[in-house]
Amino acid sequence: MVTYVWPKDNKRLRYRVLFALALLVSSKLTSVGVPFIFKEAIDYYNQYKDHVFNLDNPAVTVVTLGTALLIAYGGVRATSSLFNECRNAVFAKVAQNSIRTVARKVFLHMHKLDLDYHLNRQTGALAKAVDRGTRGINFVLSALVFNVVPTAFEFGLVTGVMYYKCGTDFALLTLGCIGTYSVFTVVITQWRTKFRHQMNTYDNAAGNRAVDALINYETYFNNEAFEADEYDKLLAKYEEASLKTTSSLAVLNFGQNLIFSVSLSAVMLLAAQRIMTGKFYGRSPNSGFGTPRTMTVGDMVMVNGLLMQLSMPLNFLGSVYREVRQGLIDMQAMFSLLALEGSVKEKPSAAVLDLTPEECTISFENIWFGYLPEQYILKGLTLTVPAGRKIAIVGGSGSGKSTLVRLLFRFFDPKKGRILINGLNTRDVTLDSLRRHIGVVPQARLHYVSFGNESFNSNVHRKRFIRLITC
Repeated sequence: MVTYVWPKDNKRLRYRVLFALALLVSSKLTSVGVPFIFKEAIDYYNQYKDHVFNLDNPAVTVVTLGTALLIAYGGVRATSSLFNECRNAVFAKVAQNSIRTVARKVFLHMHKLDLDYHLNRQTGALAKAVDRGTRGINFVLSALVFNVVPTAFEFGLVTGVMYYKCGTDFALLTLGCIGTYSVFTVVITQWRTKFRHQMNTYDNAAGNRAVDALINYETYFNNEAFEADEYDKLLAKYEEASLKTTSSLAVLNFGQNLIFSVSLSAVMLLAAQRIMTGKFYGRSPNSGFGTPRTMTVGDMVMVNGLLMQLSMPLNFLGSVYREVRQGLIDMQAMFSLLALEGSVKEKPSAAVLDLTPEECTISFENIWFGYLPEQYILKGLTLTVPAGRKIAIVGGSGSGKSTLVRLLFRFFDPKKGRILINGLNTRDVTLDSLRRHIGVVPQARLHYVSFGNESFNSNVHRKRFIRLITC
């Protein structure tokens, strides 16, 4: 995935990644600064409440330090949100370009596989695999770059602030909260993952059943009710797995809230105890190392604010972990398609076929071929089509008429024998140059179904001129 996020041949995308990371750091630094500003405002008004805050005199109120802090509080919150949204907008181009590049690569690779693969594939499942894989790329990229890494950075930053400003016990409580929350989330999410896998399995099966049923509409011979029952059975299994997923999600959410609430209460009680006693050991710029400093109400508000800021990324921890795992699984399924190799392979030394109409003599020499092992349709066929001649091949269904065209196209290779075009073996030329010289008008109308939605040029480019004439 790194090659798609950081493409060597696209400097603009790399600049976008760097700019997005800069916005990320800026967003986290400003968000952590918000509780500090609010703390200072609380302490200021708590100290000078009888002398400064007088809304009857706006001019005096505006110039006070406390009012400036409150304005800064709102401004910094808005700035943090601005950085965050700009980051998402900047990185969206990178994510979408990655999806587009991968989807195009998979599309081209699927068309390079031989016909045997396409005849035996499950169209619905294949379409879902590609669709989920591309969506998985988007989520994994966004989650890793802008959820996982930023959240870990923010956890470390908040824990360090707690240690420096409030002491070791506050830092340990914060770490305990994060650690317990994370372990609980991972364990429960892994338990829930099997339900999610079941959902995907039955969703794939149901989608494949529905798509194949529509494609093979004319072959059911009034058995639609049976197909509907089979489809409904798959939907029922999907429903059962979906209910388990929803119930386990409720367990996860309640457990997370319980852990965070207990931890927050413990920190607040500790802060209240420190305020009541008037002393605590913190690391403050205004005091010596380890020197006791009075904890204020503002400090308590700051601690609460820092922990509450952690609640948002913590709330999404389970979803991010589950979706990242699922996204990686979906991506693996899609990338596994790129690892498929067809039985018809192009030689590294293949030449480009360059022909003129006067040179297009086609020869089939001792061709043996069958779709099933040892069940040959063509047995030692030898046939020559001279250049410029028109020839009709007549025979019953299954006698091999379409098979000859498929062999000529190299959708399949013969088991024995060879096919020559102007004396060149079709195995020794590139597939693209071979197929570029062959025009086919298929029987199936499926090739023209999108005619009404596309331009004249695109349909002619795809050899749809026959339908243009008949219309």
